[in-house]
Amino acid sequence: MSLSIGIVGLPNVGKSTLFKTLTKKQVLIANYPFATIDPNVGVVLVPDQRVDTLAELSKSAKKIYATVDFVDIAGLVKGASEGEGLGNKFLANIRETDAIVYVLRAVKNADIINTQTEINPLKDKEILDVELILKDLETVNKRIDGLAGDVRAGKKESVKEDVVLRKAKDYLSQQKVLIDQAWTEDEIEILKNFQLLTFKPRLYLLNGKPDDVSSEILAQLKNYVILDIASEYESEGLNKEERVGLGFAELSGTDILIKKSYELLGLQTFLTTGEDETRAWTIHKGDKAPQAAGVIHSDFEQKFVKAEVIFWEDLLRAGSYAKARQTGLIRTEGKEYVVYDGDVIEFKHG
Repeated sequence: MSLSIGIVGLPNVGKSTLFKTLTKKQVLIANYPFATIDPNVGVVLVPDQRVDTLAELSKSAKKIYATVDFVDIAGLVKGASEGEGLGNKFLANIRETDAIVYVLRAVKNADIINTQTEINPLKDKEILDVELILKDLETVNKRIDGLAGDVRAGKKESVKEDVVLRKAKDYLSQQKVLIDQAWTEDEIEILKNFQLLTFKPRLYLLNGKPDDVSSEILAQLKNYVILDIASEYESEGLNKEERVGLGFAELSGTDILIKKSYELLGLQTFLTTGEDETRAWTIHKGDKAPQAAGVIHSDFEQKFVKAEVIFWEDLLRAGSYAKARQTGLIRTEGKEYVVYDGDVIEFKHG
C-alpha cells in the first residue's frame, strides 16, 4: 500500500527544511521564495517500537517498517489557481497525494524572509484553502458540463453524479472545504473519483514554539501539530539519549508528525515476525483478515483459509511462539475477523 502526503504552504515557511529533517535527504534549502520547483519525494519510516522488540524476540535477520511517502511541493501564492507563482504545476502535484500537511508559519524570527505582511497562521491557511477551492471549482464545473448530455437523456448514474457534484459546487462557492462537510457513503465514493484537493484529509503543522501559537488559533484548527522545524533540523540524527541530554524531547516532533499523518489516513498496522524478518504491514482500520492477507500477497486473500492471531504484547510476555501456543494465547480466526492494530498474524491459505 503506497501512501503519499504532500507538504504544502506559502513560500519560505520551512517546508524544505521539514522535508530534509523527515527524510534525511539532501534538498535545496534556501532563504528565498520558490527554492523548490520540482516536488521532492522521500520514503519515510513510520517509527514503531513493536517492530524492534518483536525482531529481538524472533532473532529476525531484518526489520521492515511501514512507510509513508512525503512530497515537498513548491510554495503556493495567492492566485495560484489562475497560474500565479508556480500555479497549476503546484496544484497538480497536490492532486497526486493522499493527504496534505499544511505548514503554517508561527515563528516570529525577523531574519527569515516572510512573503506576507504579517505572521498570521490562520490567514495563511485561508490563502491556501481559497486556492485549492478555486481549483476544485474548475474541476467540478468541467465535469458538470461534461455530464450535461447524459443528464438530459435521464441516464441514472449520470443524474446521481450530477446531484453530488452540484452539492460540492454549492459548498465550494461558499468557500467551504469539502472534507469538513457532511457526506453519505455513496457521495464519498463519487467524489473520490475526482481527486479533489479540498476533499483530502489535512493536518496543520504550526512552525514555531508553543509560545508562538495562541489558544485562539488552536481553537480554530483540528488535527494540528506545533513543531519548531529549525530545532528539529538541528537535532537530526540524534538518538533518544542524546536528544534528552541536549534538552530536546525524547520523541522527536517529526516522529509525532509521521505517526499523526499515518493516523490521518485511517490506517493501522499488523505485524508478522520470524527468523527471516519482522515486518509492519499497512491496512485500513476495519479491514478483515482476508484483506490483511491480501496486502502480503493477492493470492493469500483469494485462497484465505484462516489466520493465527496473537496481540504483540501477549507474544512478548509469552517469550516465544511455542510458549504462546502451549498456553492457548494464539487464536484461530476466520474470514470475518476484524484485524486490530498490533496484531501479530500468521496466515494459512490454500
